[in-house]
Parts: sequence; structure tokens; C-alpha cells
Amino acid sequence: MGLTGKRILLGITGGIAAYKAAELTRLLVKAGADVRIVMTEAATRFIGSATLQALSGQPVWSDLWDARINDAMGHIELSRDRELIVVAPASADFMAKLAHGLADDLLSTLCVARRCPLMVAPAMNVEMWQNAATARNAETLRADGVTIVGPASGGQACGEMGMGRMTEPSDILADVQFFFQPKRLEGRRVVVTAGPTEEPVDPVRVLTNTSSGKMGYAVARAAREAGAEVTLISGPVSLPTPAGVTRVDVRTAREMFDAVKKDAKAADVFISVAAVADYRVKNPAAQKIKKANGSLSLELEENPDILAWVAALPRPPFCVGFAAESENLAQNAKAKLAKKKLPLIVGNLAQEALGRDDSAITLYDAKGEHPLGRGPKLELARKLVEHVADRLPRRK
Repeated sequence: MGLTGKRILLGITGGIAAYKAAELTRLLVKAGADVRIVMTEAATRFIGSATLQALSGQPVWSDLWDARINDAMGHIELSRDRELIVVAPASADFMAKLAHGLADDLLSTLCVARRCPLMVAPAMNVEMWQNAATARNAETLRADGVTIVGPASGGQACGEMGMGRMTEPSDILADVQFFFQPKRLEGRRVVVTAGPTEEPVDPVRVLTNTSSGKMGYAVARAAREAGAEVTLISGPVSLPTPAGVTRVDVRTAREMFDAVKKDAKAADVFISVAAVADYRVKNPAAQKIKKANGSLSLELEENPDILAWVAALPRPPFCVGFAAESENLAQNAKAKLAKKKLPLIVGNLAQEALGRDDSAITLYDAKGEHPLGRGPKLELARKLVEHVADRLPRRK
């Protein structure tokens, strides 16, 4: 999603993570945003204003008494036309100021006097982030309606490890995009399944598939961006949970089925992206199976059809299935659509999608085929969510 014409004020406070503000500025401008930058005096010790001015294409501000602004009203003039203020990095000191309404420099005064929403990306030492006072301040800011992005965990400039790293600029960009995304699913509950399932053969071996979960996670994020309350029921993958999404981790098809049964009846939309194993081993071995000469036979039995169960509920949610085929995509997708009596199914070729960051998908419904083309999975997920929003009945 682009940010063309969106007016953003980027605040930068003192800390080594200030260098990341240059990349964040570049990404915001590349997305089409009008970026105005305000720095604290401490921030200027870590990154030069000339760099940020070159990246934003606008003057950089840091002085509350800047003579370039009439009547010394910088804290008013610089923010009144902005749609969002993002402070990244936000130091522990600056978060304390925000929590208590202190205004002793241009950026803090501007934030106190703002009319637009505020988003902060904390960055500090792990002990500072875990300090009880910082925790109280963060909770106060959340209660005041401030969006807190991160922080992340990892190595820090001081050499210590833990929570406190500033969220990466690309992820902050995603949160900014979410802020501006139309909330077409506001008030709706969406359940998404994602990833593979694993069916035990013995304590160390499983039957599974090569699903990465990337499309399902993109769909969950897109639904959340559209304002929905999202539950993501996920098989084993190594992907971060999308911001604002409730994640339920499962392993087997039966565990996924149990989780779906708890949430699907109250959902408005159910999107089955998971590559659920069709079969499981009937009698998994209690101990590791030793290699022996000759072949090994496994007796399989069918797993429950989760999507069919949801679609057959007396009052089912709007059900969306996925058909990952290796051939005859249209024919197989339409057959699945009819067999499970779904309003919508998404078809793609597995060999062109599994594990990749991009894909090409086509939607199939009673009106025919709707190709969405090839692109990043998140972009396709947003188009899918928009299509679903168009199909939902209006709420009374």
C-alpha cells in the first residue's frame, strides 16, 4: 500500500537507533508520504540534520524558538497539517515526558499540543525497557491512545541482549500503512488458518508439507489492517505474529480442527489458507522406528475436512478456501468450490507459490474467475480482503 500524499511528522529522539531514522525516512518518502522531521537536541548528537533533510526534501526542525516560524509557534505550526506523528526512536526519557505531559523542547511540546494520532517506536537498553517506571509509562501511553510499535529483542549497541531494540524501519512502515488502511472490516471477526500441519510417524518423524505459512500470515495481517479482530490458527512456522493478531499455535490437523471449532462459530469470516494434511498415521509408533532391511509400511487414515465442517455450520461465516494445485488449476478450484459449497475460493499453482514471497492467484466464485495477477503476497492478501469485504452483507 502506498502513502501518496499522506502527511507525516517524524520525530527523532536521542539514542544510537537514531541512525535507523534515515532508512525510515527513505521508506516513507519512497511510499509517497510527505515527511516533516523534528529532532530533539540529543538526536542531533547521533545523526546529522543534513542527512535527514536530503532524504525528506524538507527542512529539519529542532529548536523551539526557531526564528523561521512566525510568532515562535513551531509546536503548533509544524503539526497542524499532519495526519500522523511517528516518534522513532523514542527514548525512555521521551516516553516519560509523553506519559506525564511534559513539554520542554520542540518535539515534546509539539506532541502535547497535537491534534493528530501519535505512534512511538521505543529504543533503549534492555534494563531500561524492563524498568518498572518505563513499563508504567508505556501502559499510560497505551491507555491514552498512543500506538506503541515494538520494541524488538536482540543484540544491542551496549553489547547486551534482550528487549529494547527499535523495530526495523520496514516494520514501522507497515504499521504506518496499517494506520492509513481503510477499515472495511471494522467490527468483524475473522479466523485465518495458516501454515502446514505435522502428523507424527514416531516421536521424531512427521508427515508434513512445504507450506511456509507466508500467505496465511499475509492474509491475517491484511484482515487486521482492514480493522477486523483476527485470530490466526497456525501450524508450525518460523514467522512473527502480525501486529494486533491473536495467534493460536497448533501442530496436527486434529489440533487445528479443535482450535477452529472454538472460534469459527462466532466468526464473520473464515479463511482457510493452511495446507492441512489430508491423512495421518493411524497408529504412530511410541518409540523411534529403527531402520530395517526392506520396505516400511504406514497405515494412514483420513483427517477431518476443516473447511467443509465450517461451511456446513447452520449459520456459517463467509468461508474462503484455498486450492493449491500442481495442474488444471481452474478445473480443480471450481470443483472444490462446488463440492464444499463455498462462496469463494482462491486458486494458485503450488510450484509457483510455496515458500516464495510472491505469488499469482485467481479468485473463483459463482460469477466466474477474477485474476489478481502476480505480486507480493501481502499485496495479494489485501486485494483478497477487499474482495471479501465487498461480498459481506451490510450490518444492520
